[in-house]
Amino acid sequence: MISKENILALAKKTILSESESITKLTDFLDDNFSNATEIIFKSKGRLVVTGIGKSAIIAQKMVATFNSTGTPSLFLHASEAIHGDLGMIQNDDVIICISKSGNSPEIKVLVPLLKRFGNTLIAISGNMSSFLAKGSDYVLNTTVDSESCPINLAPTNSTTAQLVMGDALAVCLMEMRGFKAEDFAKFHPGGALGKKLLLKVNDMLEHSLKPAVSPDASIKKVIFEISEKRLGVTAVVDQNKVIGIITDGDIRRMLNERDSFADLTAKDIMTKNPKLIQASDMVVDALNILENFSITQLVVVENEEYKGVLHLHDILKEGIV
Repeated sequence: MISKENILALAKKTILSESESITKLTDFLDDNFSNATEIIFKSKGRLVVTGIGKSAIIAQKMVATFNSTGTPSLFLHASEAIHGDLGMIQNDDVIICISKSGNSPEIKVLVPLLKRFGNTLIAISGNMSSFLAKGSDYVLNTTVDSESCPINLAPTNSTTAQLVMGDALAVCLMEMRGFKAEDFAKFHPGGALGKKLLLKVNDMLEHSLKPAVSPDASIKKVIFEISEKRLGVTAVVDQNKVIGIITDGDIRRMLNERDSFADLTAKDIMTKNPKLIQASDMVVDALNILENFSITQLVVVENEEYKGVLHLHDILKEGIV
């Protein structure tokens, strides 16, 4: 049983060891990397990523990253490939094969088969003299001095290096494709991330709850409208254009200041020039306005015409924070 101090020391040693291995990758980058990246970018096919064991798990993560950043990719398990799954590969596909040793039995069987198809083969390996490295068109060097594992056997530094090399490829390809946030959103429509990138203000409006009163509306009418629409606010609208707003806070302040309000109308207590947002704007932009001005509602317009009210609570319900 080791002490808590030793546990922390071992954890820090592992992290530092892996970070050092990653840093050394920059010394291995050469024309193999840039040429391989250009081949993938210019390819009319897909990017097929294969490996076995822990490298296969890294390959799956790479595929997920490539697909979400504009490079169509698929995973091919090295052992399944030689039992029928080679049929997944098409003529224009580029293949990445990941293996630390580059000499495993499955890799030695697979590489000649891949080369027979005539596809470009890119190796990600920690052994530059391996069977895989020698049989590939381009080799991305992920050599590590050792694993963080105390017995130098369990893949730790080596798989981290593979993962980082894949990320470097993905980022370079994103830049080459001019990949933007809106492109990223197309592949991430679900969850909070997708909503931040895709959800527009108009998508959030409850059009049946569109509080509005005329400038000459009585205070009773104003109170009724705020209460009925349950948004804590009503727009003051003249010819479908917003000239002011009245919040429930405005009503409370008025009641505190006056004994009678029979002679008052909406225009007398409204706040002029309220904060507005276009219906076509992104909800995340609306959230920024609400936070910057410490308010809870925004009046929504389209071509200066009143469309409704967006409430902070509705944005929070969507998980956009």
